[in-house]
Amino acid sequence: MSTFLPKDVEDGLRDAVIANQRRQSRLRVQNGEESYKVLKMWSNGFSVATEDAPHLRGLVDLYDAGRHLSQALIVASEVGDGEMRYEFKRSTLAADKAPVDFAEDPSAPVGLLPRL
Repeated sequence: MSTFLPKDVEDGLRDAVIANQRRQSRLRVQNGEESYKVLKMWSNGFSVATEDAPHLRGLVDLYDAGRHLSQALIVASEVGDGEMRYEFKRSTLAADKAPVDFAEDPSAPVGLLPRL
């Protein structure tokens, strides 16, 4: 039995896997006004389909559906198997409130009630 597959069949299978990953992925990377689906993400990088991705570089934002996950400084690392892989130079988690530069008192009032 031979494990050899013709080049067209290999390409078709790879394209089908990438299309499935693109359809199932909720993650996206945004560079300015442009947005691209993220196929895979790991601790120090992510990958985007080769036909979708330009040669991204610099500051980008990562989103999970509509939720802002992080802002990252990226650089392209390699191309392979229909994916363009990027690595993080720096990744900062997004916060829903601004950081404070003082220690908060745990017994401080949460709000004020009006006088009646």
